[in-house]
Amino acid sequence: MMATEMKKDIHMTGQDLMQMVQLRPEDIGKYAIVPGPKERLDAILKMIENPIKNFSFMEYTMHTGELSGIKVTAMNGGRFSADTAITTEILCNAKAQTMIRIGSCGSLSEEIKIGDIVVAENGFCGEGVTPYYVDAGYVPQADPKLTQELFDAAKASGFKVHRGKVWSTDAILRETREHVGKATGEGCIAVDMVTTVFLTITALYKIPAAVILAVSDNIITGEMGFLSPNYYMAEHAMINIVTGLIKKREGVNQTAS
Repeated sequence: MMATEMKKDIHMTGQDLMQMVQLRPEDIGKYAIVPGPKERLDAILKMIENPIKNFSFMEYTMHTGELSGIKVTAMNGGRFSADTAITTEILCNAKAQTMIRIGSCGSLSEEIKIGDIVVAENGFCGEGVTPYYVDAGYVPQADPKLTQELFDAAKASGFKVHRGKVWSTDAILRETREHVGKATGEGCIAVDMVTTVFLTITALYKIPAAVILAVSDNIITGEMGFLSPNYYMAEHAMINIVTGLIKKREGVNQTAS
């Protein structure tokens, strides 16, 4: 039986996605703030002046406006590895200059508590997307300069902040001793479902990117803090940290803004 061959090398590219939602590079800001859920996006939009909706596609929405005169874009970038790949491809093909992910994570250490903040330095790939982009053993890296600035800004917020490697997995209900032990053996301090995909794709497009995460639960102790006030305080603080960092990078006098 003769094999069927595709007429194109790739059925759908990031460029195709960008054209599908009718997005142009001039439509987006210098900075892209990328939360996971839409609720977090709504909180960010309250801080952006005159946000204009770039597009709404399925459950994903992108807005662009100004943050103290700085053109910024905010988009709910997905909760899982597959949808994160789609939204990250759109932003990268639209030529975002700097991207910061605002997410949540589980702690892989008894010392990292619910309501703490984690800044990712690199990642350990345990999801199903990155094998289609890079070879096995690839270690996604956050942009060092941007990450240091983000860590410093988070420390200045008064929250307890940690930095290190983040394990990303699709199988949230299979975080067993075996898999968690492998991740901690690789030096991971936290787990989520997004970081490695986000950092892999932004790196391939050579776009500086960083990731900040609020700790929602602790895999080592078994604690669940998804409804904890400490978690929600950290989640809100991350938005202020990231918007404050953008203003600082652009020389905005924050006491006057």
